[in-house]
Amino acid sequence: MDFKTFKDSIAEPQPPAGLTAALEGLWWDAKGDWDKAHECAQERDDGAGMHVHAYLHRKEGDPSNAGYWYRRAGAPPSTLTLEAEWEELARALLAQAGPRGA
Repeated sequence: MDFKTFKDSIAEPQPPAGLTAALEGLWWDAKGDWDKAHECAQERDDGAGMHVHAYLHRKEGDPSNAGYWYRRAGAPPSTLTLEAEWEELARALLAQAGPRGA
């Protein structure tokens, strides 16, 4: 799945089938459902999930918790706008997922 298709899918009531938990978390975040996004980010204890988890706590306004998750993900804390970080994460995770986005 490419970024445009992913972003366009946010207009739908449910995420596309086959997304990784981290991508699904970003999808729910874009829908405005932080709790569902957080649930998805916690679903897998992997680098992608931890990075989305960090982003979500940064968005929540909890820099201490965000910093913990950035460290666990092996990523420096983002200095981008939240919108730019969301896009950067989505594009990177889609690229890792391959052509289907799963």
